[in-house]
Amino acid sequence: MRVALKECEWQTIGEDLLVIFDAREAMTLGDPEGQVAALLSELREAPRTAAELSVALAGRGFRLSKEDVGRGLAGLDSLGLVEDADGRALDDPQENERHFSNLSFYGTYSALDRHRGAFQRSMREAHVLVLGVGGGGSSLVQCLAGLGVGEMTLVDQDRVESRNFARQFLYHHADIGLSKAERAAAWVREYDPAIKVHPVDRWVSAPEDLADLVQGVDLIAGGLDGHPHANLWANEAAVRAGIPYVLGGANRSQLMYLSVDPGRTACLACDYADRPVGDDPEAVAYRIVENMKLSNPLTGPMAMQVGSLLALEAQRYLTGFEPPRAAGYRVTLDLREGLTPEWRPLPANPECQVCRLAPPREGDRR
Repeated sequence: MRVALKECEWQTIGEDLLVIFDAREAMTLGDPEGQVAALLSELREAPRTAAELSVALAGRGFRLSKEDVGRGLAGLDSLGLVEDADGRALDDPQENERHFSNLSFYGTYSALDRHRGAFQRSMREAHVLVLGVGGGGSSLVQCLAGLGVGEMTLVDQDRVESRNFARQFLYHHADIGLSKAERAAAWVREYDPAIKVHPVDRWVSAPEDLADLVQGVDLIAGGLDGHPHANLWANEAAVRAGIPYVLGGANRSQLMYLSVDPGRTACLACDYADRPVGDDPEAVAYRIVENMKLSNPLTGPMAMQVGSLLALEAQRYLTGFEPPRAAGYRVTLDLREGLTPEWRPLPANPECQVCRLAPPREGDRR
């Protein structure tokens, strides 16, 4: 394996070596003889194998075997400073240019056994079902396209209206009166012709309305409006298919997102089952909120925040660069508190009839 050094800087301070890769933190390594600094310097010149580095270090006066160098590289790998040189890019130079920033981002998480190119290929091979291409959904589509997702199915039943323009930047004046799903798909095709996109102009009134659309899908993301239980229906369709579901939305003063990993986390139906019932004020308030007809106070910055949070959680599921942050949690960002997030676990319900529909997952003991 040819080992490559990531974008880092270092300086010797006495017998220590100060190394910085991420500007938020500095690593201090003991290096009284200067071996680590020499190893970093050789790696900076060009990617090398352990055997090649052993020879190069001998020229600097350090007699280290290939095995000694291998242990040193393993140490640098544990600190996130090196990666496999052959895994840093994609096979196509044009693709490397297109995804320059994405590959750079994955460099933060790459290692000798985790490749930047593999992360990006996972996005390219993924198919995402986007539910709703309105407020947060339109920003979600843009983020997924930028990340390089290979295929999207876009579901919406609405038409473009001029009132949408405050927060939905996929659309133009000429689109007024046209299908949002069709116009969103047209935007994706124009943005990146390599992305496969399928518009679906459909009203969702039951889990069965999504049964044909979840086939071959890797993730479901977005949020449906029009009926108080629309997202519960989407949740059931996702759980039945064993597909992760990332959901988000907003009210007047809060943004919210969560994700459901079927068979591994609580689902949205668990959360609804935990809500108060009866005639006490809290239960009555829940019912009122559920049926309120809002004038949609979602502005552009708020919609983009929701869409980007959903896209980032989707990216976690699809690439595994880090574990999903909202799996089994409702994350709320309060505008009155400066968008400081609050994490609340979805209440696991062992009697949940929807969770029981989840197909077995690898490693399950069910």
